[in-house]
Amino acid sequence: MNSNKRQHYKTILLAELRRHAQLIDDEQASALDITNDDVKDSDHALHDVIQGLALKLSDNESKMVADIDQALMRMEEGSFGMCLRCGREIDEVRLEAVPTARYDAACQTLVEAAKGQTAGPSL
Repeated sequence: MNSNKRQHYKTILLAELRRHAQLIDDEQASALDITNDDVKDSDHALHDVIQGLALKLSDNESKMVADIDQALMRMEEGSFGMCLRCGREIDEVRLEAVPTARYDAACQTLVEAAKGQTAGPSL
């Protein structure tokens, strides 16, 4: 991958990193606000569900930040854009759609099949 393409993907990854980090901050603040609100006794169950969802969303955002961080590390190592399973180059169309992709499309299908995941692609 040439340096212009690498810089292009780095710009995308850093923008996504900032966006997800901000979402984590916002979701955690929202969860704390829910915790601090005066809740009527009858609303405690709903309160707990909403707080749990807010924290779960934050957890998902944290996972996305970790994926982005790993992609940036692969970029520093020189392995960004290469499939971790077979070593072939990951198609640029795939990297545009999923810049944190670790596998090319064929290997991604095999990895998901091995895990029993047929509902949709993962990173």
